[in-house]
Amino acid sequence: MTTNKLQFIVDERARLENEGLLVKVRTIESAQDAWIRVDGNRVLNLCSNNYLGFANHPRLKAAAQAAIDEFGVGPAAVRSIAGTTILHTKLEETLARFKRVEATISFQSGFNSNLATIPSLVGKEDLIFSDELNHASIIDGCRLSGAPIIRFEHCNPASLEQKLNENITTNRLLIITDGVFSMDGDIAPLPELVEIAERFNAMIMVDDAHGEGVLGESGRGAVDHFRLHNRVDVEIGTLSKAFGVIGGFVAGKAIVIEHLRQKGRPFLFSSALTPADVAACSAAVDILESSDNLVQKLWSNARYFKKKMREAGFDTGRSETPITPIMLGEAKTAQEFSRRLFEQGVFAMAIGFPTVPMGKARIRVMISATHSEPDLDFGIERFIAIGKDLRVI
Repeated sequence: MTTNKLQFIVDERARLENEGLLVKVRTIESAQDAWIRVDGNRVLNLCSNNYLGFANHPRLKAAAQAAIDEFGVGPAAVRSIAGTTILHTKLEETLARFKRVEATISFQSGFNSNLATIPSLVGKEDLIFSDELNHASIIDGCRLSGAPIIRFEHCNPASLEQKLNENITTNRLLIITDGVFSMDGDIAPLPELVEIAERFNAMIMVDDAHGEGVLGESGRGAVDHFRLHNRVDVEIGTLSKAFGVIGGFVAGKAIVIEHLRQKGRPFLFSSALTPADVAACSAAVDILESSDNLVQKLWSNARYFKKKMREAGFDTGRSETPITPIMLGEAKTAQEFSRRLFEQGVFAMAIGFPTVPMGKARIRVMISATHSEPDLDFGIERFIAIGKDLRVI
């Protein structure tokens, strides 16, 4: 009898479904906003990364449309050959001014930004010290570098210092942390981590995907939030969350950015961001430079939602940001909770292993500046009703 060589996939799918870990993708049928159409239903959107409402902002749409009219729909080349337009250089100059750094370089995604940067800074003879809850793109970038990866306890400077003391070397050292952790919403203790990096003469890199547009003055990020300019060697940002479009960037000293133009493989071997994306991203930064109203609205909504949910008895974990995990424990409970929310008009997906540790499944609520208090009340009421029915509050 011939063995089915794909049976392992069938078996794995059955296991995931049995454990409540099977990812079920829903289909969006409208532009991202506070209310959207999903699988034919109008629902309150509580799970997108559209922090500031830029994904459907009229100024960004107008900028994208104008860019298409002038530059077409695609770059048709990698950045180092014929893919760098004046729009790309303008975005990078705008981002550098916004981030208060010497220079920036843009990539196709935040994920690609990490894959480009980490292997360009360290190799197999060097050491990487990585927070144990860092994003998957950091983990993959570290693996690509070939450097040994030493994990320190989450948001624990003392653990980092201990690991550094245990691994004294004359080779390059790179400390990496998320600025804001995407599943728990907590903020890295950057002042302490930077001080340790300086004492050990180590480079320090911050992936601020969920800090951009959220923390700091007008959303300039975690480094700005802690006033650590010129003390963090590399900042990674994404343009697909608060900025509402797609892409990523690296910010820092001009010499580092030029190094990435020579060594960053996604820059050298993958097509550039489209003209529409680049123009829309520049428009988003222009809005943030002119006003922090949307950032303030985001935080007002986050405080309101968290207060009401905690008063109702929900566990919102250790969140310090608009990312609000509703901790439920078992994956099957989270899946059932999400299914019932959708039936009652709320789109909020369950998140389980391996995205979060076993036994820490949750509904991760993503608050936006587009939400009104009545919108949030609608969601809160349904969370409470289902929470009581499932006996989680």
